[in-house]
Amino acid sequence: MKTRVLGRNGPVVSALGLGCMGMSAFYGGRGDDAASIAVIHRALERGVTLLDTADMYGPHTNEVLVGKAIADRRTQVFLATKFGVRLDANDPQARGVDGRPEYVQAACEASLQRLGVDHIDLYYQHRVDPQVPIEDTVGAMARLVEQGKVRYLGLSEAAPETIRRAHAVHPITALQTEYSLWSREPEQNDVLATVRELGIGFVPYSPLGRGFLTGAIRSPADFEDGDYRRNSPRFQGENFGRNLALVEQVNAIAADKGVTPGQLALAWVLAQGDDLVPIPGTKRLPYLEENLGALDVVLSAEDLARIDAVFPVDAAAGLRYPAASIGSVHR
Repeated sequence: MKTRVLGRNGPVVSALGLGCMGMSAFYGGRGDDAASIAVIHRALERGVTLLDTADMYGPHTNEVLVGKAIADRRTQVFLATKFGVRLDANDPQARGVDGRPEYVQAACEASLQRLGVDHIDLYYQHRVDPQVPIEDTVGAMARLVEQGKVRYLGLSEAAPETIRRAHAVHPITALQTEYSLWSREPEQNDVLATVRELGIGFVPYSPLGRGFLTGAIRSPADFEDGDYRRNSPRFQGENFGRNLALVEQVNAIAADKGVTPGQLALAWVLAQGDDLVPIPGTKRLPYLEENLGALDVVLSAEDLARIDAVFPVDAAAGLRYPAASIGSVHR
C-alpha cells in the first residue's frame, strides 16, 4: 500500500482511506453489517489504515459497526471520527451544531465507548459552530489530547480564517472537505492554499462525487428510498442531465486509459498533490477493489489537461448541498 504523510509533520497513513458513512446512513437501503465488516477487514488486509466515521452517522450505529470491525485489529487502524452535528430524533432532516467545550468532552467520551477504544487517532469538529468561538472548541479538543483520549485534531468544512484561528490554539493535523472533479471549491475559496501554507493535511470526502463520477448512476430513479441524493440539487431536474453529460466525457477518457470512470476520478484527486488523502466510501467488496486500483493509475500532464478541459472548475450544475444546509459549510 502506498502511503502519504497527513500534513507536514503528521502521521503516515494509507494513500487512500475508507469512508464508512454509507455503511449505515444516507444512501438508502438497509445496512448489512456483516458485509460492511467484510469490506473493512478486506481494506485492512490490502493495507488501508485510515478509517473515517462520525457520531452522527446512523446516528451512532456507524461508530458501533466500525468498533466491532476493528476490535481485534486496532493496531492496524488510524481511526478518525467526528463530533459536532446534533440530530433531532423527531425530525430526521433537522441539523444542529454544537461546539461548546462541555459538549466536546461528552461527545468524545461517548464515541470512545461506542467504538470500544481507549483513544481516537484523529478527532474532527464535523461542522463549525458559529455561536462558539473556534478557540473555545479547539481548546476543549486540545484537552482531549492532554488526557490521552485523542492523538490528532481535525476540522471539517471550515473556512480559511477559522482554520488559522484554530491552528493557533493547537496544531490542526487534517482538514476534511468535499473535493472531487465536480466539487472543486477548495481551489477557489483559499482552503487548499491555506492548509498547504500551514502544513495541514487535506482529506477529500466524496471524491467520487457521491457515486456520480463512477458512471453507474444513469437516472434519479436509480436511487433507493431514503437515499440522501434524492434531495440533492445536483441530482435533480435539469442539473442531473447537465451533470450526466459531464460524466459521459469522463467515461470516454477513462475508456481511452483502460480504467473505470471511478478510478479515473480518484486518480485525478490523488494527482492534485501528495498532501491529499481521499476517503472514498463503499459497502461492497468489488467497489473497494476497484477504488484501490486507482492507486496504480498514472495520469500524464496531457491526461490532466484533457480532464480539466471537459470538467473545469464550476462545471457541475447545482449546489452540492440543499439550500437549507449549505450554510453549515465553509464557516
